[in-house]
Amino acid sequence: MIYRPLGRTGLNVSAIGFGAWAIGGTWGDTDDTAAMAALHRALDRGVNFFDTADVYGDGHSERLLARLRQERPNDPFHVATKAGRRLNPHVAEGYRNLRPFIERSLQNLGTDTIELLQLHCPPTAVYTMPEVFGALDDLVREGKLRHYGVSVERIDEAMAALKFPGVQSVQIIFNLFRQRPLEAFLPAAQAAQVGVLARLPLSSGMLSGKFTSSSTFAADDHRGFNRQGEAFDKGETFSGVDYEQGLAAVEELRRLLPEGVSMARLALRWILMSEAVTTAIPGGRTPAQVDENVSAADLAALPAPLMQALAELYQRRIAPQVHALW
Repeated sequence: MIYRPLGRTGLNVSAIGFGAWAIGGTWGDTDDTAAMAALHRALDRGVNFFDTADVYGDGHSERLLARLRQERPNDPFHVATKAGRRLNPHVAEGYRNLRPFIERSLQNLGTDTIELLQLHCPPTAVYTMPEVFGALDDLVREGKLRHYGVSVERIDEAMAALKFPGVQSVQIIFNLFRQRPLEAFLPAAQAAQVGVLARLPLSSGMLSGKFTSSSTFAADDHRGFNRQGEAFDKGETFSGVDYEQGLAAVEELRRLLPEGVSMARLALRWILMSEAVTTAIPGGRTPAQVDENVSAADLAALPAPLMQALAELYQRRIAPQVHALW
């Protein structure tokens, strides 16, 4: 495993982390036995950074991570969670007081202090409200939070977040189908010494190479019900890429795979080629998925011709659909 510094926090975290959305909810049926086996396997393989949110299964994935800590008391690891999406209505003004949600996450996680609390894709107006970040500073002083950051939908939100001195991390969609962060945001985050968490690194599983036109998804799986943004931001599902066009791009990508390298491993290693990225946080619902994800850190640096081919494929097939939108 590779470990990288998380901004200015002093924490060193695994370059392949564990995203706990899929073991919480809106990814079809969940299986706690398999989920716990996956979490244990992640620890066994050197993963020490787990990302969750209070809205994933209404706190379910937070509680699974609390259980992991109980079952592995001698294996320290870092947990980041998120707050804000349980606001109803989900409006900027609600972010002025997230204390009730944070208290609930502390209870779910079985801890007195949240290591990294992230605003969960708040409305853009939040970045014009310094009092929101002042309230987080107060919670740090109280010991409820150790550090805080943001999870964003858009590049302009990510850039705005960097202006707040207390922000230690920005979580953003960054993968082979969402390459825009390379242009301005990643250099700016690196210059500001702000950690970057690459979420949806496999584009909702599209970049696993395992889907086809006939693949089906459960009624409670966002990959079926949110393709046009019916429930939340469209960019959260397959990176906002049309499903059939994504499949066509994947087939072209398949021809670029080095011998013996799976598509998921290639996609994750591509993310790690950027030194500005602290960690990629793929989901893992089984130990086998965790093994494949973690093994991406073992791959050698991708050669320049392959990197160029991957950039060209994005510009030709994907950028016209998504580049200007987020």
